[in-house]
Amino acid sequence: MAEQRKIRVAVVFGGRSSEHEISCVTAGSVMSAIDTDRYEVVPIGITREGNWVLSAADPRGLAITDGTLPSVKGGTALALPFDTGAAFLEVAPGSAPRALDQVDVVLPLLHGPFGEDGTIQGLFEMIGARYVGAGVFSSSASMDKVFMKALLTGQGIRTGRYVAVTDRAWRGERKRVLDDVAALAGVVFVKPARAGSSIGISRVPDAADAEAVAAAIEAAREHDPKVIVEAGISGREIECGVLEGVDGAAPDVSVPAEIHVAEGFDFYDFEAKYLSDSSTLSIPADLPADVAERVRRLAADAFEAMGCEGLARVDFFYGDDGEVYVNEINTMPGFTPSSAFPKMWEASGTDYGALVDRLIQTALRRRTGLR
Repeated sequence: MAEQRKIRVAVVFGGRSSEHEISCVTAGSVMSAIDTDRYEVVPIGITREGNWVLSAADPRGLAITDGTLPSVKGGTALALPFDTGAAFLEVAPGSAPRALDQVDVVLPLLHGPFGEDGTIQGLFEMIGARYVGAGVFSSSASMDKVFMKALLTGQGIRTGRYVAVTDRAWRGERKRVLDDVAALAGVVFVKPARAGSSIGISRVPDAADAEAVAAAIEAAREHDPKVIVEAGISGREIECGVLEGVDGAAPDVSVPAEIHVAEGFDFYDFEAKYLSDSSTLSIPADLPADVAERVRRLAADAFEAMGCEGLARVDFFYGDDGEVYVNEINTMPGFTPSSAFPKMWEASGTDYGALVDRLIQTALRRRTGLR
């Protein structure tokens, strides 16, 4: 009797966004935890220029070392498949392309534009490949903080006040934009609308300080021509992990966590998240039982409202006013050793390896095409 082959998983990482390095760290962590008795890993890196390469399967090369972040530097060139076979083509100079063995499922560990925003999900849909995570629209709408807030608000889910700053408005109606921001009053946070990992974010103490707001918008525009300015919410930062329910069941929700930002940081920025070991997570968050239950219920509601699949991390503010506000939803949250998502699930009874296994199995059961 022939031995049954392992399930072949293409782990895709890197990418063209400013979160390239964090994607690499996530991939290294996942490849370290994946059950190689059940799965054969096909590591595929995407360089900053957008070239796809067959990478090394050694996760040690994808770790943060002495504060230095990893990146995709090279490998055997791959051509993308444009049929429904999901078989990548190996392209060696001077020879005909050679098809790799067909993969069963793709695990796209990509953060930010061209990875988490529906673009690569559209490619997988076109070639009929099963993949982990949210679909095209859910990925795109969740990635864009402006549309995300509009959709959540439309479903009755409370979010904070904000001003959207499009490229056209900033170029042609700058005074109106600054007046709208000033009306938010108090502290504001200026963010690229479609980036993550706290890249390009500035905290401005006074929304009426037009010069400081303009400088923060320009800094955010270095990462995205579309910017969102959010009114600061006085309160506690809470996060919650969500997994797609098994066999059509309701989503499963982790225990909530609370972020404690280290002294010396104005907010939970990139350095506080990834390069400092001073910021901490309390898991579970020390919340009144009714508030913790409200957070968990809202996490599931946000997951469903955005049409998410597979997984998501929902970020909240538990305001000093007693209200719970959804701040963001992340359809491909970080899986680094310091990331909240796997830690919350570990505290909820699902360890790292089991979490990766569940995501792969959920994707394998997903039918292709419209759902």
